[in-house]
Amino acid sequence: MDNEIENVEFNQIINDHLKPYIRQIDEKAYYAKEFLNAVGKAGFFSSNFLQKEDVHCREIYIIEETAKYCMTSAFTLWCHLAALASFRLSNNPFISSHLLPLFESGDALAGTGLSNAIKYYAGLERIRLKAKRTDGGYTISGSLPNVSNLDHDHWFVILASLNEKQRIICSLPVNVDGLVLESKTNYIGLNGSATYSGFFDNVFIPDKWIISEEADGFIPKVRPILALYQIPLGIGVSQAAIESIVKSHLKDIEVNQHLKPKPTELINKLQIVRNRTYEYARYADLSTIGKEILLTRLDIAKLTPEVVHAEMLYSGGQAYIQGNDTFRRLRESYFLVNLSPTITQLETLC
Repeated sequence: MDNEIENVEFNQIINDHLKPYIRQIDEKAYYAKEFLNAVGKAGFFSSNFLQKEDVHCREIYIIEETAKYCMTSAFTLWCHLAALASFRLSNNPFISSHLLPLFESGDALAGTGLSNAIKYYAGLERIRLKAKRTDGGYTISGSLPNVSNLDHDHWFVILASLNEKQRIICSLPVNVDGLVLESKTNYIGLNGSATYSGFFDNVFIPDKWIISEEADGFIPKVRPILALYQIPLGIGVSQAAIESIVKSHLKDIEVNQHLKPKPTELINKLQIVRNRTYEYARYADLSTIGKEILLTRLDIAKLTPEVVHAEMLYSGGQAYIQGNDTFRRLRESYFLVNLSPTITQLETLC
């Protein structure tokens, strides 16, 4: 599909299935499931007949465009794409032939519970889920404090420890026996992300749902993709904030000329990060530039709060009105700072 046609089609999906619900998402914990389904049904999750690099570029683009309007929904989009990235890297025939097509079509959606795994490999957390080998698969016990993009018919991806030397990556549907989910909606900027705590009591995972039995080798392959796909969350929010800053600046140049940073300075900083992100997306093997991706993820985690803080200053009193987009973006930026890998993790890894 031609890129220009794709862009027009994707923006129409945003107009129809996302824009009318942004305040509900932010204030009423509305989960924009229909938006994600529409994105999938339009073919934006499909990797068929595409080079890996083209898949990366397109998926970065749709996260970025979504984040311009609603970073919570862009984050749920990231969750689904993070799960897809894990499925695509699996050597399990059942996942490749049955699960992957289901999630690439948009007929089913998925979240990712790999935050604990990322923190574990950064040396910041113990593994929360324990696995035991049993006939035809594994049983999983333990708990995860936060798993996002879940609904009654969704799947998600987890890591569990079999012993001190082996960890496994699994996929599972939310309706399995032994799994209890508790909704979490007390966030200041993430209420519509369909986030839950998960409690596992001997949950059976058949072999056909195992993504990898060697997580130590799998995580270095998937982690750069997950980090790369988080960068456009900040790019989209920052672009929307800069557009607002430019409008405010032009409205009252005499007053705003004394404010810093200047719009041009922020535009230039963001363009550098954006260019670098799409440059990295063109690498066939992202694991070869893992550190560069993490450094850029750190850059956007620091730049986005700077941009939205500037937007608050340029917007003035109207930014403090309930339901204002400027204040929403400020709250969204705080989430980006604490999204795994957090700034603390990134500083450790880099």
